[in-house]
Amino acid sequence: MAKYIFVTGGVTSSLGKGIIAASLAKLLQARGFSVTIQKFDPYINVDPGTLNPYEHGECYVTEDGAETDLDLGHYERFLNIYTSQANNVTTGRIYQTVINKERAGDFLGKTVQVVPHITDEIKRRMLLLGKDGKYDIVITEIGGTVGDIESLPFIETVRQIQWELPEEDVVVVHLTLIPYLKAAKELKTKPTQHSVKMLSETGVHPDIIVCRTEEPLNDDIKRKIALFCNVKKEAVIEAMDAGSIYEVPLLMQSEELDVICMNKLQITSKQEPKLDDWISYIDKIKYPKGKVTVGLIGKYIELQDAYKSILESFIHAGAANEVKVQVVNVHSEHITKENVAEKLEGLDGLLVAPGFGSRGIDGKIIAVQYARENKLPFFGICLGMQMAVIEFARNVLNIKDAHSLEMDPNTPNPVINLMEHQKQVTLKGGTMRLGAYPCAIKEATLAFEIYQQSLISERHRHRYEFNNDYKEQFEQNGMIASGINPDSGLVEIIEVPSHPFFIGVQYHPELKSTVEKPAPLFVHFIKAVKKFHEAKKQLKQNSPAVQDALI
Repeated sequence: MAKYIFVTGGVTSSLGKGIIAASLAKLLQARGFSVTIQKFDPYINVDPGTLNPYEHGECYVTEDGAETDLDLGHYERFLNIYTSQANNVTTGRIYQTVINKERAGDFLGKTVQVVPHITDEIKRRMLLLGKDGKYDIVITEIGGTVGDIESLPFIETVRQIQWELPEEDVVVVHLTLIPYLKAAKELKTKPTQHSVKMLSETGVHPDIIVCRTEEPLNDDIKRKIALFCNVKKEAVIEAMDAGSIYEVPLLMQSEELDVICMNKLQITSKQEPKLDDWISYIDKIKYPKGKVTVGLIGKYIELQDAYKSILESFIHAGAANEVKVQVVNVHSEHITKENVAEKLEGLDGLLVAPGFGSRGIDGKIIAVQYARENKLPFFGICLGMQMAVIEFARNVLNIKDAHSLEMDPNTPNPVINLMEHQKQVTLKGGTMRLGAYPCAIKEATLAFEIYQQSLISERHRHRYEFNNDYKEQFEQNGMIASGINPDSGLVEIIEVPSHPFFIGVQYHPELKSTVEKPAPLFVHFIKAVKKFHEAKKQLKQNSPAVQDALI
């Protein structure tokens, strides 16, 4: 049987339960344990697939096609292992399962209640990943904060598991906030005390308290928290704000979070923690040899989490190229033909991000045109690739009314078409083309140079596709399909060979980028961006005006 660690949160949301869970998992993995992490979300949506990015941030897609919480992206980036449908469970999924069982008569006429029927289903799913012996340790993050009405069934289930399983099989880690009052120049422990009291009132007793703080915790504060929260002083963990989320495992290692968990679980380390590569990676982030600037053209830029995986992929690719990638957010709604040069001035590369709907589309198309005509390194993902196709059709093929059926259902030239199997789909949730699909890459193309193989697999989340009726016309005029799905013929990659770096992909390469294996497309994009930056710098240094100024 696996050991179970539960991570709960109090005081406020967005404290970083996912990062703490991933960091602890990383430390245990470095000690030789097989670890996985799962997230239980209290909202009633069956999954985040239909949620607005402004509401919930990006929707992360797993290898097997689950639309999940963005924290699963952190789990994969830290552990370098895949998650699945089983790693993200919502209240909506729990109730849907229980109601379906009731309709089928599985409860034999009994009154269906939150306890035991809902909590039994939650418990079944919480313990599921630890049943087959694949994992030594299963870490479960409970979404929301203690005291939320929505979270109560999850907390009650943790209480039952803590009571039912042997004491040495369960650890509860509670993450709280220790606010610093600048006026009083004091760290205040009262919010943490109240949070732990509220958790204890549900019958769940934390074994470890992790304290998010802007200032260091001295021994007196740790002793006070331990006394009032009924834990050992060494189980009060300081979690200082870090410059990068990838530093958090090292901070938690210095606080011996993994050692305290192992002692409570009565397990011994299989090896000394191996984190040399991780430390080397952090050094590359902290001490880059240069800096490049990339424009991120999107429609949800007000919320950073809306493009979380893309931003993390830039960090991975920047480290691989030993540069800091400064991302400049440009709202596509604000781009016009008149101001595009001003908006994109100073950029070394351009990424047009994914999205849905017609808002901001014109701005994206104008930005793509600017990148193509000015030889600016360009990278389009999903909708970004589709915008590149529409731009090329309008301005190179001279099909002025070319469009996507998503934005204009009546367009006479749908260069972006609705996928055939999507035409009968009416339900929105979980019905897109989701998960990993193969892509065959043509040799002697930019895509082949990037991947160095003829068959790859990448993750998807879309309904619309390149219209193959126009493929020959595109290829005759300079935009080629360099990647094709071998089963359906779907165009997966487009590129313009006459351009230094112009590529668009229908899939989402950011979803598979990790610290240990940065996404090849991002690595080569930043490599091209770096080359563009250096050429621009050299040109500036050699220009007569600069030479005159130096004289």
